[in-house]
Amino acid sequence: MSTEILVNIGQQETRVALVEGGAVQEVHLQRASRHGLAGNIYKGVVQRVLPGMQAAFVEIGLARTAFLHVADMLPLSSGTAEPPPTISQLLSEGQEIVVQVLKDPMGSKGARLTTLLSIPSRYLVLLPHERHVGVSARIEDEAERARLKTIFDDLQARLAPEFGLIARTAAEGADAPSLESDVSFLLRLWKAISEQAKVSKPSGLIHGDLPLSMRILRDLLGTDVERVRIDCEEECRRVKQFAQLFVPQAAPLIELYEGAAPIFDLYGVEDDINRALERRVELKSGGHLVIDQTEAMTTIDVNTGAYIGHRNLEETVLKTNLEAAQAIARQLRLRNLGGIIILDFIDMKSEDHRAQVVRALERALAPDHARIQVYPFSPLGLIEMTRKRTRESLGRILSEPCPHCDGTGTIKTVETVCHEVARELQRAARQFEARSFLVLASPQVARRFMEEEPQRLALLEEMLERPVRVQTETAYTQESFDVVPL
Repeated sequence: MSTEILVNIGQQETRVALVEGGAVQEVHLQRASRHGLAGNIYKGVVQRVLPGMQAAFVEIGLARTAFLHVADMLPLSSGTAEPPPTISQLLSEGQEIVVQVLKDPMGSKGARLTTLLSIPSRYLVLLPHERHVGVSARIEDEAERARLKTIFDDLQARLAPEFGLIARTAAEGADAPSLESDVSFLLRLWKAISEQAKVSKPSGLIHGDLPLSMRILRDLLGTDVERVRIDCEEECRRVKQFAQLFVPQAAPLIELYEGAAPIFDLYGVEDDINRALERRVELKSGGHLVIDQTEAMTTIDVNTGAYIGHRNLEETVLKTNLEAAQAIARQLRLRNLGGIIILDFIDMKSEDHRAQVVRALERALAPDHARIQVYPFSPLGLIEMTRKRTRESLGRILSEPCPHCDGTGTIKTVETVCHEVARELQRAARQFEARSFLVLASPQVARRFMEEEPQRLALLEEMLERPVRVQTETAYTQESFDVVPL
């Protein structure tokens, strides 16, 4: 399957799309006003230690204090005492500590931190505080795993005896000189980071990750990528220079896009981004998905919709669910949905059909770079799964809660608001010695009172024994109104 990476450079925003087989699979964004923080290293200051949660809040200069759990900490003492040290033994308020962002701030939550620092390059990850050699689980060929382990054991012994090394997926097939060059680069980088940490101010940035246009060469570029197209000549030149230094095999793949149409119009990337903000996803069969993202979890409901099939109900349901499994896998990557995800497929009685759907889902999820765990159907007929979340979803970046419904997705009906107006009028009549009342309301509510149901207004005047006048306020939302005593 052919793969391309499209890079769109704007004045204040960089966007990257990963296109596989002509379909957009992933979208990454970086804005000047909102850089991703995952991977950044800071000199933090402990604000509060929470013994009950075995965690601490750490100030690193962001809008919200960041969160550090004891499980994400290096023991600050050299022993291996049992039981393991508590957060109170490791940290105290006001203490300065070098930390790395594991997860960007999301919603109302601050960034997630670790003291187990890791410095990635093209082929490997350097672990400054751990002596460990490992190989990515995504490299499945046992012979290749053994080859890389041998090379990395030698590199660690010769160059980095005090450090840990992990072979990334991109290391598959890489020769020993390339891997050694990466290790040497990371050791130089770590030395610079260590020196910077000594002089950095508290709550200050020590080391920031690469800009998105260069980071993609490290994180997204695989052996099946045919080309990287960038629509900005200056940025294309910079990325090529970076590639020649650090990812030389990628340099020939990078080219300037000079087409007449915007680069994200290729393969319908712009349209897919806009559709990724909608709850409903249409399936080719006529069925559809309904995706709801909340603070706690994401739920995806599968419906047959207009699809009625050609044989029997069970075959119709199976076909829709199999198609939905493919669509769900793509939507998770495209929207970057993470955390707990609940999938409500259409009910199937056949265990064989359920097994087919689970296998189809796992196959569709296999290309995803995120760590995923899928569980079998529950007794309620639901599939529970988790997808590691390190950055905000596409919807959270591009959208904000509706100011009218406050993010609920619903607003009160005109009928409900009319009843609220009536109750507020009764409350005001008891409270104020007014000769009359003025109701300021949205056009929808005012129309209901004055045109559609004028008898409702007449009954209110009769009950209150005072005249009531309704005035339209175009700036009011459907739920907004004011009752003014005159």
